[in-house]
Amino acid sequence: MNAPKVLHISTAKTWRGGEQQIAYLMQELRNKQIDQFTFCIQDGAFHDFCVKNNFIATPFKKGFSINPLVAAKLKKAVKALNINIIHCHDSHAHTFAYMAVRLFGLDCPIIVSRRVDFPIKSSKLSHWKYKHPSIKRILCVSDQIKEIIKKDVPDHGHIHTVYSGIDLSKFKHSKTDILRTEYNIPSSSPIVVNIGALADHKDQITFVQTINILRQRIPNLRAFIIGKDQGEQVHIEEEIKRLKLKEYIDLTGFRSDVPLILPHADIFLFTSKTEGLGTSILDAFASGLAVVATPAGGIPELVIHKKTGLLGKIKDPFLLAELAIEVIQNNALRQKLIEGAKAHVLKFSKENTAKNTLEHYREILD
Repeated sequence: MNAPKVLHISTAKTWRGGEQQIAYLMQELRNKQIDQFTFCIQDGAFHDFCVKNNFIATPFKKGFSINPLVAAKLKKAVKALNINIIHCHDSHAHTFAYMAVRLFGLDCPIIVSRRVDFPIKSSKLSHWKYKHPSIKRILCVSDQIKEIIKKDVPDHGHIHTVYSGIDLSKFKHSKTDILRTEYNIPSSSPIVVNIGALADHKDQITFVQTINILRQRIPNLRAFIIGKDQGEQVHIEEEIKRLKLKEYIDLTGFRSDVPLILPHADIFLFTSKTEGLGTSILDAFASGLAVVATPAGGIPELVIHKKTGLLGKIKDPFLLAELAIEVIQNNALRQKLIEGAKAHVLKFSKENTAKNTLEHYREILD
């Protein structure tokens, strides 16, 4: 069996959860002495990561999503680096790999990671690139995504679940309650946290509406939305203003100290309307923070109702508020959920993600 020699393709310009997962995977595979290279956007966030961490990168300028020049450059990189596995980490990466096969005769097995919980697009290109025989694996980050993909890909033997993972070692309890200190919040005020990019599918509008209901029952409550704006911040701020919640909700932007913040909050409230898996929930689990969430996408594979957290309904702030109040006021329930979550999160480590991914690489090359 040939040893895996992997080319990871990422076409994202910014850094979000998907890019963090590629980084974890590459770092763990490096520990296993697997040869890896990257094909990524020139001067993008992932290219910067590769440079800082001494991963050999072939940068490119994307131009547009079906640029044949990028596909040609990919073919040359695969040949020059003697690659025997291509791992596509997003939809455009998949498109460029497919174009390199069809237009330039690329002959290399391809693995596609699927992180979104909606069906494959109805376009001919989308169906062609998923059904092409060069695609040897589709690795879904949850069983829910796997079931969605099966409806459009006839060869179910190619479709597998490999859960995303987190770095469990980062979550060490800090004595300093950063948010209370920074925002001068008394110890008697419960803190509710939401972490995620400010994007439409994260539905922080429902989070704001839930806080509006909660504060009527718990007037001293404080809430934080932590994450980088991806186009929704202005709408979230408008909703906060409409509901007169400026003194109750703070938008902090991106923060690198999340592992130090989470252990001191009271509830993690996750309101997504679509979600591949929801690794922010895993962060909350590892921090010993009780979770209330919607059942979007793969979330129920993490939040098992009344065992590792509580599940409400998508876009139902009234039910989410009731569940949050139950967690805040019922100490026995909160501790039960925290203990269940701490046990459950152990299977979602970055080490397990890399181990399971490597097994697929080796099966393909066997």
